[in-house]
Formats: sequence, C-alpha cells, structure tokens
Amino acid sequence: MGTEGMRKICVVGASGKLGQYMVRQCLERGYEVVGVCREQSVPKLAAFEGRMTVVPGPTNDPDVIRRAVDGCDGVLTVLVPWGVRQYASGTAQAVLDHARPGARLVFSCGWHITRDGKDRYSRLFILGVRIAAVLGRLVRAVQIDDQVEACRRVFDSDTRWTVVRGSTLKEGESEGLPVWSRHVGDPVLASDRTRRVDFALFMVAALTDDELVQEAPAIVGCRTPSALAHARGPASGG
Repeated sequence: MGTEGMRKICVVGASGKLGQYMVRQCLERGYEVVGVCREQSVPKLAAFEGRMTVVPGPTNDPDVIRRAVDGCDGVLTVLVPWGVRQYASGTAQAVLDHARPGARLVFSCGWHITRDGKDRYSRLFILGVRIAAVLGRLVRAVQIDDQVEACRRVFDSDTRWTVVRGSTLKEGESEGLPVWSRHVGDPVLASDRTRRVDFALFMVAALTDDELVQEAPAIVGCRTPSALAHARGPASGG
C-alpha cells in the first residue's frame, strides 16, 4: 500500500512517550489519527486536542480496540508488558481480531523478542532480561513473557504485520530513519542505541513500506558508530 492509500491511523498506547511521538508524526503526514489510552492518561494528549480522536480505555479491551480501529488503514501498537493480566497479548489479539482486512499493523517491542531463534545476545543482555522478568513478577508490575506471547500471536497471523524491535532508547533530537537488520547480533546493530523519536519515525514509515510486511526488523540509530561503520559495506538485512 502506498502513501496515497494511507489516510486514517490508529495509535494504540498513544499517551506514552513513544505513542506521542507517533501521533505527532502521523499528524505531520496529514493522517487522520485515532488514539487509544487508559482513561487516566487522556490528559497527556492535551497538546493534540482538536487534532485527533481519543478512545479512552484499556488497550486490551476488545470493544475499545474495535471502536478505535474502525475504518483505519493502519494501526500502530505499543506492546507494553504491564501487570500480570496478559495486557500485551490481549492488546495484540484485539488488534489482530478487529483491524480491517488488509490493514497495515505495526507493533513495537524490544530486542529480547526473537522470531526465528537466530538472534545472538550477549550474556549481559540475557541476564538483564531475566532479572527484569523476575523482578517484574515479584512486584506484579511487568510480564515480559506475555510480551513474548503477544509477538508469537502476531508472527502466527496472516495479517500485514511488522514487529519493530527497538534497541536501547535515548531521548534527544531526531538523527533520521534508523537502520535495521533481521537478527540481533549482526554487526550493524552493535551500538545498541536509538533515539526514541526515531523509533517512532521507523514505526510510522513502516506503514507504507511493503518490504517490511511480515518482517521483524531490529533497529539501531543511523548515526551510531556501528551503523556508520557499515554504511558503505554490504547490507546486513535492511
């Protein structure tokens, strides 16, 4: 689907930092925007009042998602592993169930998600993920395994999906569209850093990039040392 076919976009998780960047970038492209966020987070979208439609409610509520994605050409979904009630997988399933046939579905997650098991992680990275998972369960705040389940459901679907796997996120001005590769561990990704605003940029750009349909790109900032070092070499996947 080209840019001319993309008119109305739903941003699921619109009130977070990544979500707000995506809302802003969609509006700048002239898209009609519908945002979904928890009712208590609606005030965070005050800067966009009158420029977008907000559907308040839990993003894992199928009825909330059904109303929000109605008529949308694309859906940008932040998969957040909150709580212990399958929030991420419930959100993903609701989007998969209710987005219109043929819609572009773009989901965000971290490098810890693997599609084919060929990603190569450092021992420190693996240890960090394990510690986060244990601590999250102990305080009943984060459920990383549920984010894994959410992405498994997306991978198994026959929709026009993309799962964008972000490296360590930093704040700051945009450096441009991140570069990507199919597997964590590829040299181009070694710097493990992306500006959050550029993560959003990649998500929004994926809406109209048919080469990313049913891909799970791992991204890194285009001006990081590893990206610059490989800029003149053979493409490693993206």
